[in-house]
Amino acid sequence: MQEISTKPYLLRALYEWCTDNGYTPHIAVRVDNQTRVPRQFVRDNEIVLNISFEATSQLQMGNEWIEFHARFSGKSHKIEVPVANVLAIYARENGQGMAFPVESAGGEATDSADDEAVIDEAPQEAPQAAEKVSETDEDPRPDDDGTKGGGRGHLKVVK
Repeated sequence: MQEISTKPYLLRALYEWCTDNGYTPHIAVRVDNQTRVPRQFVRDNEIVLNISFEATSQLQMGNEWIEFHARFSGKSHKIEVPVANVLAIYARENGQGMAFPVESAGGEATDSADDEAVIDEAPQEAPQAAEKVSETDEDPRPDDDGTKGGGRGHLKVVK
């Protein structure tokens, strides 16, 4: 029997940690042909999704897939993300969470790191692209400098 990856368990644990502490859990996802998300919100083959209870409906975080319904610009979408495509999970408010090595289409990691890495500090500008998940998000949220949908932060894998 093949051993199950620790990744889905870590994702569920960090989701629970975020919600227990009143934080908003977000996932950064690499988008490919298996990923079902609204393509107009994808930037550089990545999307950031708010997976909080308030922003999702019927959230299921399984060992292979993360599935839920969410609203983008007021329209409901079925979201399906392979766990292998999750690049990071973090709290929007402080950036604490975990980043994962990027896997190629063949399933092998393209990053030299074999293990997951914890992000200790928030990026200066949290990724905001395609964050319009909740019903009340009609416009992109302002960045720290007050501009709407400005620069995107980058998650850094810390070893």
